[in-house]
Amino acid sequence: MADTQFITHPIPALWDEESRILILGSFPSVKSRKSCFFYGHPQNRFWKVMAAVFREPTPENIEEKKAFLHRNHIALWDVIASCRITGSSDSSIRDVTANDLTPILTGAPIRQIFVNGRTAEKMYKKYTEPLTGRTAIPLPSTSPANAAWTLPRLTDTWGRNIKA
Repeated sequence: MADTQFITHPIPALWDEESRILILGSFPSVKSRKSCFFYGHPQNRFWKVMAAVFREPTPENIEEKKAFLHRNHIALWDVIASCRITGSSDSSIRDVTANDLTPILTGAPIRQIFVNGRTAEKMYKKYTEPLTGRTAIPLPSTSPANAAWTLPRLTDTWGRNIKA
């Protein structure tokens, strides 16, 4: 079992002045923290889902992923700025400090905020929504831990919401 550690989010928000959609996860996994980019675990289905939703090839490396997000006007970050966490376990998250979304929300025409999974939804509602006054649409987690959701089902649900 991994030790519980206090960790500050190591990945900067990815957005630009043309971002219209903001997708927030909870906190990066061990693999994502090591690669210093979002959804770095090879079993996480985020990039496959997004590629299918936008009818593009799945981006393979960080530069392709960044280009994909910018091309589709998507901002990407996490709700949590720092916390105590054991490994990659969302259920172990404690002592949360939320990220400040102000730079993104004032610097880009964000029309909709989505949260990836229940932990991100719970943390957003508790820490972020009271500050921003903006609700977020919850989407099912793309994590491999969410095995009840198949890739086609995730793609359908994400696509119906994001492309609406």
